[in-house]
Amino acid sequence: GDPKVPVLYEVERTRTGKSFSVRSVKAIQHGKPIFTCQASFQLSQESPVRHQFTMPTVPPPEQLLTQEELIHKFLQNPNLAERYRKHLTKIQAEDVPIDIKPVNPPDVFCLEPQEPKQLFWVRARGYIGETDMKLHCCVAAYISDYAFLGTALLPHRQYRIKFMVSLDHSMWFHAPFRADHWMLYECESPWAGGCRGLVQGRLWRRDGVLAVTCAQEGVIRVEQTPNQSKL
Repeated sequence: GDPKVPVLYEVERTRTGKSFSVRSVKAIQHGKPIFTCQASFQLSQESPVRHQFTMPTVPPPEQLLTQEELIHKFLQNPNLAERYRKHLTKIQAEDVPIDIKPVNPPDVFCLEPQEPKQLFWVRARGYIGETDMKLHCCVAAYISDYAFLGTALLPHRQYRIKFMVSLDHSMWFHAPFRADHWMLYECESPWAGGCRGLVQGRLWRRDGVLAVTCAQEGVIRVEQTPNQSKL
């Protein structure tokens, strides 16, 4: 999309039921669709059928370094290759409105394949407050897309990325949450192939409640010749 051009939203009332309703949305710029979305809504209902996975046991965010602090630490190493120094400096310069604390940050000097799983503590920067839950859901949608597809690249760190972009992104909201409070983002990639990668994610509240489940498929294209060393 073009941030300088207004977006026209076309909303179709796909279905309106007693408990569930569906709306289809098309965002248009320059006369062409740039985004399509299907949103489902449900009236709050109680049920004895309830369960969830168990939240992973990890150190609290107060004991971990932020992404900015980790990058600063890497940049202090005189053995870091110049192209990786430029890449990290570029990331450091980005104005990302999210606080991120990786639980197990990858070693920037290591090209060994890693399991396609990663954990982050995440939250929106600044204060949002006790406002409409829909706003927190919108912020969580932004947070969920950050570094999500990169999980599929952890077993293939020897390759340089040429192109990577999301194709489809789905979210299911299970329980109320605050996007400006720390949440644990559990990401994993069960499959990649054919220049595509599939990732799944869970956003946990600090009290162990599963708040959001996410899934994304994206395009991943890499250079066929693997990198030899980061030094």
